[in-house]
Amino acid sequence: MSPRHPYVGLPDRQMWSADPGLADPALFDPVSDVPFRIGREDRVVTMGSCFAQHVGRHLAVAGLNHHIAEPAHPVFDADLARRFNYGVFSARYGNIYTARQLLQLLRRAYGLFAPRVEAWPRDATGDGRVVDPFRPRIQPEGFVSAAELAADREVHLAAVRAAVESMDVLVFTLGLTEAWEDARDGAIVPLAPGVAGGVWNPDEVRFCNFDEVETWADLREALTLIRARNPKVRIVLTVSPVPLNATYEPRHVAVSTAWSKAVLRLAAEKAARAFDACCYFPSYEIITAPHARGRYFAADGREVLEAGVEHVMRLFLRHVCGVEGDAVPAPPAAPNAAQAHLAEMERLVAVLCDEQSITNR
Repeated sequence: MSPRHPYVGLPDRQMWSADPGLADPALFDPVSDVPFRIGREDRVVTMGSCFAQHVGRHLAVAGLNHHIAEPAHPVFDADLARRFNYGVFSARYGNIYTARQLLQLLRRAYGLFAPRVEAWPRDATGDGRVVDPFRPRIQPEGFVSAAELAADREVHLAAVRAAVESMDVLVFTLGLTEAWEDARDGAIVPLAPGVAGGVWNPDEVRFCNFDEVETWADLREALTLIRARNPKVRIVLTVSPVPLNATYEPRHVAVSTAWSKAVLRLAAEKAARAFDACCYFPSYEIITAPHARGRYFAADGREVLEAGVEHVMRLFLRHVCGVEGDAVPAPPAAPNAAQAHLAEMERLVAVLCDEQSITNR
């Protein structure tokens, strides 16, 4: 006898009212079947927005291999290395917010694109120090000279090539659709000139907001380029749950956030369907779904609290890495412990987040 309608017998995970996360947010688990596993010896390369920085940290804590292709010099101690943004991602590229930025980084690394802009003045003092337009906050106090920046960039792009060609797994977090483009050659920078170095000139730099067609095309080309250099790499795509800090569109930042995340989510889904050994991991949904009742965001409504990060990574380690139990960081038990834990995490994750530099003052 046929069921009375096609939804009869579907798994509970496909029915909103059957999800145990409605009663207990800690039980919310929207992860579907993952087509592969990350082993302890697999070299995992991380790229993307600010939120992606948590992935590498938790992988290391769990004893997995967050692959660092651009390590600090041995004379750097741990604190100094972190201050100079070594080990935050697998290479010292800083935040890669858009699919276009990822694509251009790969093209620059392989000599397929040489942007006209090479260095920005650090500030208006005229002291000669410069910043990298493509990594404007990577170096505390900037570089002493354009020559020093050029030498560092050469090392950096070699590390990008090494990361691409040696990785077993890529975890890339899409963060934004808004960007700034050099009007002369289309080079994308993560921040408008004047925010963290450079000089604002509207005749040279223009605002762009990549739609779903452009974002998917850029992501597809970037992943195709990566697979051409490393055919066996497995790919995990995520979307950052962090709202936009600012929008240049003439509308409320919350509306721009919804539009941007929808575009990124669509591009990630299309990539997961188009590429073999490529999946989407729902970190965005874990943090933003009604199940969490908003408890994973700080008072500013934007910063993701460590409890939320731990929920995401607990499920990532379980489903993608097969890691359970003591290797999975547990949330703190008591309020005082929670405050101390959060303060320590804030210290450890006082990371590069370029977008926070944007203000209207």
